[in-house]
Amino acid sequence: MIKTIIFPGRYVQGPGSLDEAGKFIAPLGKKVLVVWDSLVSKMFSERLDASIKKADAEMFSFVFSGECSKNQKDIGIQKAQAVKADVVVGVGGGKAIDLAKAIAYNTNARMVSLPTVASNDAPTSSCSVYYTDEGVLDGFDIWSRNPDMVLADTQIIADAPVRWLVSGIGDALATWFEAEAAYKGRRPAFAGGVPTMTAMSLARLCYETLMAYGIDARMDAENHVVTPALEKIIEANILLSGIGWESGGLATAHTLGNGLSILECTHPYSHGEKVALGLVTQLCLDDDVDPQERLDIIDFMVEVGLPVTFAELG
Repeated sequence: MIKTIIFPGRYVQGPGSLDEAGKFIAPLGKKVLVVWDSLVSKMFSERLDASIKKADAEMFSFVFSGECSKNQKDIGIQKAQAVKADVVVGVGGGKAIDLAKAIAYNTNARMVSLPTVASNDAPTSSCSVYYTDEGVLDGFDIWSRNPDMVLADTQIIADAPVRWLVSGIGDALATWFEAEAAYKGRRPAFAGGVPTMTAMSLARLCYETLMAYGIDARMDAENHVVTPALEKIIEANILLSGIGWESGGLATAHTLGNGLSILECTHPYSHGEKVALGLVTQLCLDDDVDPQERLDIIDFMVEVGLPVTFAELG
C-alpha cells in the first residue's frame, strides 16, 4: 500500500517569537489578514502589527465570533478578498487557526498558524473542523496543503491559563494509541496513505515526551516560566501530535471526543478534555494494551488534571 507523510512548511518556536513574526511572515506576502477573536486581538494586536510593519508588510484584522463556523468562513473570505490578502494568519486557539486555514485556502493565500495556547494540534494540520454557532460539530474540510508556517511563542503559551496546556496534553496523549490502532488495521490516515515509520516514530516520541515531562511542564506553566520541560511539551502538543495524528491516524479517542460535542453539558469543556476521556475508553477496549501501562497512563492523567470519567465532563 502507498505510504505518505505530510508536514507544515516551517516550524518556529521560542519565547518572544511573536515580536519576530514579521520577518518570517513577510517573505510569504505583504498584505496580511490576521484572524483572531476579540480577546486575542486586544492582547496582541499592537505587538503583531509593529512586527509586520517593521518587515514592510501591512496588517488587516478580521475579528471573528469565536466559533469556527461555515458562516464565519464566508465572512472571512469576503474580508480577505476585499483587502487582497496574500497571507492569512490565524492567531489564538484551534478555532481561530482552523478558520484562518479555510479563508486562506479559499482565496489562494499563504497560511500561518500563530497559536497563543498549546491546547491542540490544529496549528500543523491541513484540516479545518467546523462547529455550528451553538458549538456542535458540523463537519470538516481537508485542504490540499498544510500551513506554510507555524510560529509558537512559548512565553505567550506559558502565560495562558494552564488548563489549555493540560487540554493539549489530553489531545496529544491519544496520538500514539490512535496511530498504532490505525497502523494495525492498515487504515489510511488523513495524509492519504498508510503511516510511514517516520510518522509512527514521531507519534511514539509524542507519547514518551508527554509522560516524561508533562507534570513538570504543568507546574512551570502555573508559574508562567518557560523551561526545557515546557518547551518539550509545547512541541509535543503542537508539532509531534499534529504530524502523528494526521499522518498516523485516528481511532476511538477522537471518535468519542468529537461525538461528545453534541451533548450540551459538554460544551464548557475543551476538545482535549473530551479526547482524554475518549482515550480512557480506547485503552479499556484495546486488549493489546498492557494493563499496567493502562493504569500508569490514567494515573498520569489524574495527576496532570485531565478528566477520566463522564462525571468530570458534566
